[in-house]
Amino acid sequence: MTTNTLAFIGGGNMATSLISGLINDGYDPQYILVSDPDAEKLTSLAAHFRIKPIPDNNQAIADADIVMLAVKPQAMEGATRPLADRLQQNKPLVISIAAGIREADLQNWMGGEIPLVRTMPNTPAMIQTGAIVLHASSHVSTKQCNLAESIMRSVGLTRWVDDEAIMDAVTALSGSGPAYFFLVMEAMEAAGIELGIPADTARLLTLQTALGAAKMAMESSDSPAILRQRVTSPGGTTESALKTLNEGDLLPLFKQALTDARDRSIALSDILRESK
Repeated sequence: MTTNTLAFIGGGNMATSLISGLINDGYDPQYILVSDPDAEKLTSLAAHFRIKPIPDNNQAIADADIVMLAVKPQAMEGATRPLADRLQQNKPLVISIAAGIREADLQNWMGGEIPLVRTMPNTPAMIQTGAIVLHASSHVSTKQCNLAESIMRSVGLTRWVDDEAIMDAVTALSGSGPAYFFLVMEAMEAAGIELGIPADTARLLTLQTALGAAKMAMESSDSPAILRQRVTSPGGTTESALKTLNEGDLLPLFKQALTDARDRSIALSDILRESK
């Protein structure tokens, strides 16, 4: 993997996380190029990771085997259109981490028939614990799929979907998902403080409980429903709490919340397309 030249267009937080994960995973930094209009950012990345800073996007992708599009969605068209001739000439694997930018639009801006992988990482990718979903265009080879997966796996768990439309549901589940858990942690911590637990202890207990529950679920072959049943003794404290949550229609509420997030993802994609 380390002999493939990888060019990042954009050197922001997610690009930095990917670079860190790749290098920790054994990727040779001499094969990583980064282009960004922020000269100070490039200097910092070069000093920290020993990657090659390139001030010009076209120069960065000139000999790249893989091009990582790591710019904000609203800046994607402006970043990709000027690269079309070079991309058409070399046909590298292109990976987009921009939420809401569909394959058809990316292909249009890049001139068409480019080996393209769309991916949706979430913010825990910044600490190498992301949940990342990928979708490949029909022009992507098996070897290129493996390359894309190896790159994204450096910052977390990876899964593929065949239907690009599922990416909107992925955005609702894992893309926005960390915020749902932060809200639950926020609520538990606040309730613990209200019940008399010291603030620092309530926070630590909340975070460790969340971590422990996630670790148990990851390491178990049983479903969350089964795990929940095992820690719910009849007539006990857990059953009492769960009864209250169920009476508040928590499960239907979560379903509606994710549906609304999915629908908003679709709407935002349409807005981005119509604004071009």
